[in-house]
Amino acid sequence: MTQHSAVIGAGSWGTTFAKILAEAGNHVTLWARRPEVADAVNATHRNDEYLPGIGLPATLTATTDAKEAISGAELVVLAVPSQTLRGQLEGWRDWIDEDATLVSLMKGIELGTTLRMSEVIVEVTGVPADRVAVVSGPNLARELADRQPAATVIACADNARAKRLQRATTTPYFRPYTNNDVLGCELGGAVKNVIALACGMAEGMGFGDNTKATLITRGLAETARLGQALGADPLTFAGLAGLGDLVATCSSPLSRNHSFGVRLGKGASLAEATAATRQTAEGVKSCRSVLDLAIKNGVDMPLTEQVVRVCHSGVLPAVAVKQLMGRETKSETA
Repeated sequence: MTQHSAVIGAGSWGTTFAKILAEAGNHVTLWARRPEVADAVNATHRNDEYLPGIGLPATLTATTDAKEAISGAELVVLAVPSQTLRGQLEGWRDWIDEDATLVSLMKGIELGTTLRMSEVIVEVTGVPADRVAVVSGPNLARELADRQPAATVIACADNARAKRLQRATTTPYFRPYTNNDVLGCELGGAVKNVIALACGMAEGMGFGDNTKATLITRGLAETARLGQALGADPLTFAGLAGLGDLVATCSSPLSRNHSFGVRLGKGASLAEATAATRQTAEGVKSCRSVLDLAIKNGVDMPLTEQVVRVCHSGVLPAVAVKQLMGRETKSETA
C-alpha cells in the first residue's frame, strides 16, 4: 500500500530512511533545513553532504518548506537532533493530519524533562500515544544506503499501525519487525549511544576486545536495569533494539558516538571532538539526561556516570577507567 510520507530531517539517517520508503514504493518528500541540500536532492538525486556517492530514487523529492512536506502526509517521520525536537515540532504541529502516524527515528532523552522522544511528540502535538511509532535497531545509515541487509524494530502501542508502517518500509534489504514495547525500544536506542562513547574511548586509549566486550555487556546490564525500573519488557533488550543496536553502535567506525569517543580517548577535548564530528553525536548530550533519569528512579549506572564525567566535567578517560575498575565487586546480576 503506497503512502504519502514526509521525512523531516535530511541528515544521513533521515535521507536513508526516505530512500527506504521510496524504494518500498511510497511517495516521499524530504524536508531539508538548507536549500543547497534540497536543491541537490531534486537536481542530482544525491545528498553528498551526508551520503556521498549514493544515488537516491527519482520519486524522492526534497523541500525546505516544512508545511509543504507535512501537510497531507500519512506518515510523518521525524529525524532531527533529539534536543531540538521540542522547539521545531511546536512550529510544525498544526500541519499534521489528524490520523497521521508520527514516526521517531531519534535516539535520545530530553535534557531537563528526561522525556523520551515519543513522550515529547505526544506532549507537544497532543496526539494519542498510540499514533506514535519508534524505529530502532542496528541501523547504520551508510550500510543501509548501500542496501546491505539489516533488520529493525518498529515499536507502536497500536499493532495495526505498526504493521502498516512495517509494510511501508519493507524492502529486499530492510526487514522490519514489530513490537509494542515503545519504552524499551527507546531506552535501548538512547543508552546505547552513551555506551558507544565509552567503547570509542576505550579504543582510542588502545584497549582491545576484552575491554569492548566488557563495556558492551555491562552497558546492556545498565540499560536493562533502567528498563526494569521503568516497566519495559526485559526481552526487548535481548533483541534488535537492545543488543543488536548496542553491538553495531559500539563496534562500527560508522557510528558517530563511537568515533566521538575514539577522539576523546586519544586525548581530544570535548570542543575538539565536536569540531571534528560533522554530525550530531546524540550520546554527548543525552548521557546527562540518561543519568538524570537513572538517579530519579534509583538505578545505578556507573558507565553512564563516567561518560558524563568525561564529557561534561573534564575528567580524563584514564581516570574514569580507574574509577570503574576500582568499584566494589558484586554479583554479575546485581
